[in-house]
Amino acid sequence: MIELFTSDTPNGWKVSIALEEMALPYTYRHIRLSLRQQKEEWYLKLNPNGRIPTIIDHDNDDFVVFESGAILIYLAEKTGLFLPRDVKGRSLVFQWLMFQMGGVGPMMGQANVFFRYAPEKIPYAIDRYQREVRRLLEILDRRLSDHEYLAGDYSIADIATWPWARGYDWSGVSIDGLDHLQRWLAAIAARPAVQRGMEVPPRDAAPDREKQTIEGARNILV
Repeated sequence: MIELFTSDTPNGWKVSIALEEMALPYTYRHIRLSLRQQKEEWYLKLNPNGRIPTIIDHDNDDFVVFESGAILIYLAEKTGLFLPRDVKGRSLVFQWLMFQMGGVGPMMGQANVFFRYAPEKIPYAIDRYQREVRRLLEILDRRLSDHEYLAGDYSIADIATWPWARGYDWSGVSIDGLDHLQRWLAAIAARPAVQRGMEVPPRDAAPDREKQTIEGARNILV
């Protein structure tokens, strides 16, 4: 049994989607970021970086894995799913996975900070990160113009990238003209396992959820 420590963020959804796609039995614990539970001592013993997600594989001597990309690789290797066995195929998946880990995620995260969360709006920072996000999304669009998925077949590279790319509007970035990206976003959104994974943990349906999200993010950034 996998135990997942997560929250309703793109990095958390990567792992819950993967667990659903791989049909692995798991339980989860909602780490409430606005309460800074990720910084509590018990959690730092699992994840020294104080971030989500983290897993414990109770079927493998309670082995702990942190960092979302590392978790996806671990689960893919554990199950033999969504990661090719040949060297070239694996490399392609890893290249696009690292593109997400080093580019799409950090740049969209910074765009979100300056566009949504920062109490002081800094136009230079907002423009800089929004332009970089659009550039990265254009790279994805070009790749998807002649590939159904990022590394050929559906893989952990898609699972890692989709939860971030779908949030383009939250970053204040348009995907007008990126038809191939739009096709890919819709195709993955239609997958039942993705839909189930996006409900872990269940999101608050309160009418002021957006305000709560922004206030919670500001608390984390302090």
